[in-house]
Amino acid sequence: MLLPLLKIVISVGIACILHSILVYSLSVKTFANVSPFTFFKGVAPAAVVAFSTASSAGTLPVTIKNTQENLGVSNKISSFVLPLGATINMDGTAIYQGVAVVFIAQFYGLDLSFMQLVTVVITTVLASIGTAGVPGAGMIMLAMVLGAVGLPLEGIALIAGIDRILDMFRTTVNIVGDASAAVVVAGTEGEIDRTVFGK
Repeated sequence: MLLPLLKIVISVGIACILHSILVYSLSVKTFANVSPFTFFKGVAPAAVVAFSTASSAGTLPVTIKNTQENLGVSNKISSFVLPLGATINMDGTAIYQGVAVVFIAQFYGLDLSFMQLVTVVITTVLASIGTAGVPGAGMIMLAMVLGAVGLPLEGIALIAGIDRILDMFRTTVNIVGDASAAVVVAGTEGEIDRTVFGK
């Protein structure tokens, strides 16, 4: 009975890891000329806090501190980009909602059409932008996504028991995404103090 739930945890975990490694590594290397290893090492303390608290808003002070001290992002960039990112940059939440919708559809034995899948993608991105940076908010927004494709809202109960674990994964991705955005903006604006990389 627990095997399908383990599959959704593994699926969300793998998707979050791949998204972080591929998208964020490529972004910081391409736009800011920062080594992906240096980036992930610098943002690691904030990622650990995000994983343990499952709150983007609660992790914000640590994220600001890490991007300034470990990644050399200027105060004016980090103090604007990171609070904005904690509000609207929810990549992990979008990943979670997409996987959850497919899982719930499979549980009910329903096949999603191509247009329904497109609707899921669009709705998850829009819903993730409006999601609050507090624990459990993504599950509430999942109701909107399920309603958009005509799936039963009762399906939320299927994953409610493991939502905290999934929340930890998606919040970590959100925080790492915020930090990568700050590094990219700082890199394009010449606002990175690269002397911190030698520490």
